[in-house]
Amino acid sequence: MMLLIIFFALKSFTLTSPGWRSICDNVLYHIWKGFIPMTRAKPPAPVATKLELSAREIEWAIKRIDDRIVELENFDIRTVNRSTPELNALSASIAGTLERAFGENSSAYQRYSAATKLQYVSMAISMDGRPRHVDYQTPTQQNIARSIALLKTAQSSLKDDLEYLQENSEPEQPAIVPPTYSRRVFVVHGHDEGARETVARFLMQLAFEPIILHEQANRGGTVMEKIETYGDVGFAVVLLTPDDEGSVKGGKPEPRVRQNVLLELGYFLGRLGRDKVCALKRGTVDIPSDFAGVVWESMDGNGWKQALGRELEAAGHVIDWNKVMRA
Repeated sequence: MMLLIIFFALKSFTLTSPGWRSICDNVLYHIWKGFIPMTRAKPPAPVATKLELSAREIEWAIKRIDDRIVELENFDIRTVNRSTPELNALSASIAGTLERAFGENSSAYQRYSAATKLQYVSMAISMDGRPRHVDYQTPTQQNIARSIALLKTAQSSLKDDLEYLQENSEPEQPAIVPPTYSRRVFVVHGHDEGARETVARFLMQLAFEPIILHEQANRGGTVMEKIETYGDVGFAVVLLTPDDEGSVKGGKPEPRVRQNVLLELGYFLGRLGRDKVCALKRGTVDIPSDFAGVVWESMDGNGWKQALGRELEAAGHVIDWNKVMRA
């Protein structure tokens, strides 16, 4: 402070020489430059850690920095004067972009923070009271060039981060699409038309489409070709009804399931899997030992509807249990 008083006092002396006046101006400028920070200095803020961004966030930051560079390149330097609001707004925009890209007051942000300093502030002091001409455009243009260079460096750093993230991250797993199950149900039956119609009507009440072979067009194909045509069904219900009789040689004839029913049962077990086939047995019927492991439900009572509903639900279908109970 004493130095300032001394040099301001020099004005009362006759220093008419331009050389002395220039020396005094330079000395006062450096004293003032060192004095202001001492009077306004604040403790430094703690350095924050760099933000951990996702690949999409890094791509966004690279794009926003590119926008700031374009704005700087398009700035009209001829509009610059002692205080240019447009330049201050651009500085704030750059600061916001860097904060969102690197984190406020992080070491990475501090590395590029000089890019926000665009406005030139003149510290020239007139000792003789006459206004001085100050060139604001040239130093501001230099500040803009420095800002563009720093932003490009920041952009390059983010591109390196993005490349590292893409090379070291686990490959993105494709979204798991839940399977869609066909609501078409093949009904394998014998000669018991009552059982067939009862099951078909129950399936329709649950919003399934029953496929009954003899109701479908032949199209010049064999029975097996017709069955294969509807092999894309989501479920099969096989009615084991005593439509035939048979026995071992010399034995007593017993009620049996028709051979075509057993053939189609085996086909759908192989085609769809055991979890998508439900066998319903009516009355007393002899089942070949090859199918002894097949789970079946009795159709003699009313419990078969709940049993079939459970099997359909276990196979992945949505069941309206209110309709099951009312059927």
